[in-house]
Amino acid sequence: MHDLEPKRLGAIPTAVGTATRLAYERAQAAGIELEPLLKKAALSRQEVEEVDARLSVPCQIRFLDLAASAIHDEFLGFHLGQVADLRKVGLLYYVAASSDTLGEALRRIVRYGSMANEAVSPKYVGGKDVRIVITHVGVARHLYVHQMEFGLTVLIRLLRKLSGFPVEPSRLRLIHHRAGVFSDFAAFLRCDVEFGATVDEVVFPASIADIPVVSADPYLNKLLVAICEEALSRRLTKRGAFRSVVENAIAPLLPHGNAHASEIARRCGWSQRTLVRRLMSESLTFSEVLNDLRRDLAMQYLTDHGLSISQIAWLLGYHEVSAFTNAFKRWTGRTPREARFAA
Repeated sequence: MHDLEPKRLGAIPTAVGTATRLAYERAQAAGIELEPLLKKAALSRQEVEEVDARLSVPCQIRFLDLAASAIHDEFLGFHLGQVADLRKVGLLYYVAASSDTLGEALRRIVRYGSMANEAVSPKYVGGKDVRIVITHVGVARHLYVHQMEFGLTVLIRLLRKLSGFPVEPSRLRLIHHRAGVFSDFAAFLRCDVEFGATVDEVVFPASIADIPVVSADPYLNKLLVAICEEALSRRLTKRGAFRSVVENAIAPLLPHGNAHASEIARRCGWSQRTLVRRLMSESLTFSEVLNDLRRDLAMQYLTDHGLSISQIAWLLGYHEVSAFTNAFKRWTGRTPREARFAA
């Protein structure tokens, strides 16, 4: 029997688990048997039902994928983000809600974001516009789909709530791919969404930074900032497995045929020798990481029936469908079509 599950990630960043608990409730309401999903995601009922317990981000990613499949909701992360109680984000919500302006609130979210989710490392870039550029730590970005869309939906809702205005990004770029039109998401954002980009970023007009926060409280904010700074200083810095760093660099380059060791090393600021040496320290080779990544992505893409087999082959960097089919049979013992219909 072939193991079709993506390989476990090496690092274990944690999150407050809001998305997992909402997905759990949604699956429960739909009459889905939860134990098999929890077991496959390496989670327990006790962990999920204990609202203050932090959860492993890789486990959360897997549970959201499993729940989305069981409920037949390929946009589960977005739909959960629309109903999430923003206050459940905890300190991060209140330090943003007590800020003077949206610009200050965004800077607080960027600085203290790891308290809610250690796998996300956002950066605030000001200038002619305001850009929030998001990188990931300790998780493979190609698996981070529902959680990414959940987080962005929550962010936009938060900005609208804090300002009392229908805040609209001017652009959203996402590394992961989506087939067809994700019209509800674009309608919610009120902007075009570029999937399959080389970077995750949400861009706003520069004027957003000066919009007042309706719940601003400078005294409370000063107190909360001090608490957040103390919490941040106590939190151990967790670095992702080197494998996941390499995977995250490879994924957006696959469709363009540029996912070579020399190019990955250049883009990450390493020499090729350093790349090889670091991978060897984890008992890996570049070809092994590339091969396993293609396998994981193939399994993910095959669940999206809007993508044809030829489109999947292209997304994985294969020039011919036959090359993809032969590789997939080596991985699983099945053709891509057989795997899709068996799912």
